[in-house]
Amino acid sequence: MYGFVQFYFRLPIFVRLLLTVIIFMVFFGSVIHLLEPSHFPTLFDGVWWAFVTGSTVGYGDYVPLSTSGRIVAILLILAGGGLLTFYMATISAGTIKYERDLSSGKVAFKGENHIIVVGWNERTRQLIDIMQKQKDPEKVVVIDKTMNMLPYRQYPVHFIRGDFYEDKILFMANITKARKALITADPSQSEDKADQAVILGIVAMKGCNPDLNITAEILTDKQVINAERAGAKDIIRSNDFMSSLFYHELYRNDPVQPFKLLLKILTEEQFYELTPPTHLIDANFSTGAAYYAEKTSILIGLLRQNSLLINVDPQESIREDDRLVLLSPK
Repeated sequence: MYGFVQFYFRLPIFVRLLLTVIIFMVFFGSVIHLLEPSHFPTLFDGVWWAFVTGSTVGYGDYVPLSTSGRIVAILLILAGGGLLTFYMATISAGTIKYERDLSSGKVAFKGENHIIVVGWNERTRQLIDIMQKQKDPEKVVVIDKTMNMLPYRQYPVHFIRGDFYEDKILFMANITKARKALITADPSQSEDKADQAVILGIVAMKGCNPDLNITAEILTDKQVINAERAGAKDIIRSNDFMSSLFYHELYRNDPVQPFKLLLKILTEEQFYELTPPTHLIDANFSTGAAYYAEKTSILIGLLRQNSLLINVDPQESIREDDRLVLLSPK
C-alpha cells in the first residue's frame, strides 16, 4: 500500500486527478450494483451510471429506486460533480499555464535532429522565414535572454529564455540531440564583448555535445582563430561581408544592384562544394560547366590549395585535388 501511495504522488497532477476520478466512479458504481443488482445487473452498468450522474449529464437510462440507492446517488452528485468540475478546471488551468510557459521560454524541448539558433534579432527572424518556406522546414530552437516572451503561435520555433553558455539552458534546448547550431553576435554589445560571448558559447556547446556542428558569427578578425580553436566548424565574418557589399554598392554600375542581386541568389540558390567526378579530371573548365549546366547547376569556380578561383579560364584543366564550387536551386 505504501508503495502504491509513493507511485501515486509521483504521477503528474493530471494523471493523479484522472486516476482519482476513475477510482471514485468505480467505487460508487460498485456500491449501487451491490445495493440494487436487479436495476444494475452488471458492474459496468453501475460504473456507467456513476459517470453519467457524477458529470451531471443524467441520461436517465439507469435510476436507483431504493432509499439507500438514492442516498448513494445524492452523495455521488455532491462529491462527484465537484470532483469532475475540479478536474476539468485543473486541465484548463494547466493548459493555459503550459502555453504561457512555452511562450516565456520555460519549457524544455523534447525533439531531436533540430537546429539551435542563438539570438533573436532581425537576421535570425529573416533566416527562419526563409527556412520555413522550404519543402521540409527544420525544427528550430531559439535561445535568447533579452526577450521575455516569444509567442509560439506567431513564430514556428521553440523558445528557450536564458544565457546560451549555461549548461541548464543548453540541456533545455536538448543540445545532445541537436544537429547544428548557429550563434549570432549580440548587436547590443561592443564587438570585442560580443565575440567573447560567442566563443564562450562555442566552448559550452562543445562541452555538452562534442559532435555538434557549430556555425558562429565573429565580428573582429583577431577572434576568428579563437573561435576555430573553440570548435566552430564555420565562421561567418559579417563585418567583412558587409564592408565588401558597401564597396560594391558605392561603386556599382547602374542598373545592377549588388545587394538585391546577392540577396536573391542566397535566398533562391544553394552553394555546393564537390569533389570532381572521375570523367571531369583533366578536362577543361568549360567541359565541366557544360556538364553541370545540364543538371540545372552552375559551375562558378574552383577551390585549389585553399584558394578560391572565380572567372576561371575556360581552358583551365580541372585537377584531381580541386574542389568544384557550384550554385544550384534549393
